[in-house]
Amino acid sequence: MLAGVIDPELHVSIVDLGMVDDIVVSDDGHVTVKVALTTAGCPLRGQIKSEVQSKLRGLPGVNAVDVEYGEMTPEQKTAAMQRARWNAREGAEPTEVPSSTRVLAIASGKGGVGKSSVTVNLAAALAARGLTVGVLDADIWGFSVPRMLGIDGRLGGAEGKIHPHTLEVANQLDPNAPAGELKVVSMGFLVDDEGTALMWRGLILTKAVEQFLTDVRWGEMDYLLIDLPPGTGDIQMGLARMLPQSELLVVTTPAVAAQRVAVRAADMARRSYLKVVGVIENMSEFVAPNGERYAVFGEGGGAALAADIGAPLVAKIPLEPTVSAGGDAGHPVAITDPESPAGAAFHALAAQIVADLAPPIEMAGCTARMLDLIEQSAPAKP
Repeated sequence: MLAGVIDPELHVSIVDLGMVDDIVVSDDGHVTVKVALTTAGCPLRGQIKSEVQSKLRGLPGVNAVDVEYGEMTPEQKTAAMQRARWNAREGAEPTEVPSSTRVLAIASGKGGVGKSSVTVNLAAALAARGLTVGVLDADIWGFSVPRMLGIDGRLGGAEGKIHPHTLEVANQLDPNAPAGELKVVSMGFLVDDEGTALMWRGLILTKAVEQFLTDVRWGEMDYLLIDLPPGTGDIQMGLARMLPQSELLVVTTPAVAAQRVAVRAADMARRSYLKVVGVIENMSEFVAPNGERYAVFGEGGGAALAADIGAPLVAKIPLEPTVSAGGDAGHPVAITDPESPAGAAFHALAAQIVADLAPPIEMAGCTARMLDLIEQSAPAKP
């Protein structure tokens, strides 16, 4: 599992970089991992620790995870540099997603759980904090993000790159502070209309997502939210290969059937060495105008899924007519009615992500000098 812990600056596994010195597993399920850092005071040590713990805690039999730090020897640093150079030269096609961008993929085991609605409203809530947020509609067959955000028109571009559509979002934390921004890319901007059927097979679908990552001039972003198609197919596997730093939020409903299917999405993530940040239970209950609450779709699906996969239940989004009406009209409830039960839930989730679950990446890290050398040593693209 530690092969899925990616150095946030070099985009290479800490296992491949030789940073994992030792792993000790006790009989009571206590795991101790010793990580060798490039410098003892590495400012990314906290992030590396969090990644290691999140990868291992969900494994059967693991009750606690401790991370101890050491410092690489000169020989280890040389080997890490060689590996990073090789990766820069031989690795997958580099994407246009900056190293400083936190990538959150929104996944579900089945359709109909409101995954796209969650993606759009969470993106809007993050942008309302003054952040720059990319939204990639990777549900190539079932694209709906353009309609939900009220954006249409073909994508433009220049110098051989596609430019995403942008949407300014007022800063709800401080009206006098700079606004946030959404950068949006979807297959819906490339077809004639929303009713056009795309009769594509898996490899073509994967290639389309690859082009959205390599041919779109995303520019600087704090977050990139990826609305995945339901299930565990080619697009999910392609994303894991091209963006191994991606983290998953799994969306389910309170229904037990939806929860059982959603387990597969989490299993796919871990088999691809992707971190599962948490579970979102959507349509958790209906909140009547008088404040009374009704569990229309049952109860407990989100908590059961979280317990099954060893990830936290990070949000319960209530069922509210304004959410679907806002999506149909292109006005996300997180922007138009942030004080409503659903709007407040999305903003609370955004605050939790920024503060704890997946905070913005600080790039003043311990491997910055190595990264510069690697970029200088990598051969120029023809």
